Amino acid sequence: MRSRDLWQALSARRYLLSAWPWRATAYLVTGAVAGAATLVGLAVALVVGGVLTVVLVGLPLLVLTALAGVPLARLERRRLRLIDRAPAPARPVRQPPATGPWPWLITRLRERATWRELGHALLFALLLWPLDALVVAFALAAPLHLAATPLVMAAFGGGEEVKVLKQWTVTTWPAASGVAVLGLLLLVLGGYALGLAAGVRAELARVLVGAPGEGDPEARVVELTRSRSRLVDAFEAERRRIERDLHDGAQQRLVALTMALGLARLDAPPGPLADQLAKAHGEAGRALEELRELIHGIHPKVLADYGLPAAVADAADRSAVPVDVALELPGRLPRAVEAAAYFVVCEALANVGRHSGADRAEVTGGHRDGRLLLRIRDDGRGGADSAAGSGLTGLADRVSVLDGRLSLSSPPGGPTLLSVEIPCEWTERFA
Repeated sequence: MRSRDLWQALSARRYLLSAWPWRATAYLVTGAVAGAATLVGLAVALVVGGVLTVVLVGLPLLVLTALAGVPLARLERRRLRLIDRAPAPARPVRQPPATGPWPWLITRLRERATWRELGHALLFALLLWPLDALVVAFALAAPLHLAATPLVMAAFGGGEEVKVLKQWTVTTWPAASGVAVLGLLLLVLGGYALGLAAGVRAELARVLVGAPGEGDPEARVVELTRSRSRLVDAFEAERRRIERDLHDGAQQRLVALTMALGLARLDAPPGPLADQLAKAHGEAGRALEELRELIHGIHPKVLADYGLPAAVADAADRSAVPVDVALELPGRLPRAVEAAAYFVVCEALANVGRHSGADRAEVTGGHRDGRLLLRIRDDGRGGADSAAGSGLTGLADRVSVLDGRLSLSSPPGGPTLLSVEIPCEWTERFA
C-alpha cells in the first residue's frame, strides 16, 4: 500500500507551496526523535535485564523487551498519517484464548507480526533514525543556514565576515548574497528531497508494521483464508436453515398426514378400503422416520443445543458397535468445527459398524494447545484404506477446509485408529 497522498503531491506543480514539505519534515523529525528514544530505551532494558538475569529478575524484563516493537509499531502507524491520509492497519493477529496478561503475552510471542515489529524497532533504533536526521540536516538545515548568511553577517559578523557551515569565510556582501541565493536554490531541491525521503521511509514502515497490501501474496493468502472461513460459516448456516425448514415444515405435515390416516383407518369399516388406509398409514410412518433420520443427519438438534460431547455420546448410543466415549471439552467450539468433528465421528462409527468386524470402539479427545484432538479407535480386523472409496477422503477434505488434519492407521489385523486435529479456540465456556 503506497503513500499515495505524498507521491501525488510530489508530482504537482504547487508542491512547494503546499503543506506537504512541512508534513514530510515533521515525519522525519519525529522519526529521528522517536528513534533516538527507542535506542536509549532498548539499550537500558537490555543492560539492566542482562545484569539482573543473574538473579532471574531480569528474565521477565528481557521477555518484555521482545515486545518493544508492539507500541513502536502502533506509534509508527499513527505517524504515517502525517504524509498519507489512508490509514495503515496493523497486521492481523490471533485473539488470546482467554482474558488476562499471560494468555495475551503467550499469543503475542507466537505471532509472526510481533517479531516483524521487533525487527522494525531494531532497524529503527540502529539505522533509520540517523538517516532521518541526516536528511533533515542536509535538505533543510544546511540550505536554511546558507540562505540566512546575510542576516547572520549583519547580526553577528559586524557586517565584515561570517563563517558558512563552519567551513568557509564570507567577507563581502555580494558573496553573502550569492551564498543566500544558493541556499534558496538548495532549499527548493531540499523540499523535494524531504518528500522523496519521507515517502520511501513510509513505504518501508508500511511493509514492516502495516497490513499487507492488496497485491501482496501474503494478503491474498489471508483473504483466501478468510473467504474460506466465510464459506464454511455460510455452508453451516444453510445446513441449519434446511434442517429447520424440514423440521418445522415437511415433518409437521407428515405428522398431520399420519394422524389423519390413523383416524381414517379407525373410522373405516373392515374391507379393502381399511386395508389400503392401513398400508398408507404404515408408509407415512416410515416416511416420517426416514425424514427424522435425514434431519438428524443434516444437523442434529443435540449438537446445536448441547455441543460436541453430548452429540458424540448420542452418536455412540446409536452405533451398532458398543462405543466408549471420553471427550473432555469444558466449553463450546465454533459451530463449523463442532459440525465437522461430529460428522467425522459419525462417519467413522458407521464405517466401524459396516466394515471392521470390531467388538468395541472408543472415541477420545479434548482441546489442547489451541487444537481440537479426536481419536476414534476400534479393535476390528484393520486394513482400512482412505484411497479405497471408504468415505475418508471426503472427511479429510472437510477437515482440511478448517486447516485441520486427518490421519489413519489401520494395519491388517487391527486395530484401526483415526486421528483428527482442527485448530480452533473457545467461543464460550460451559457453566
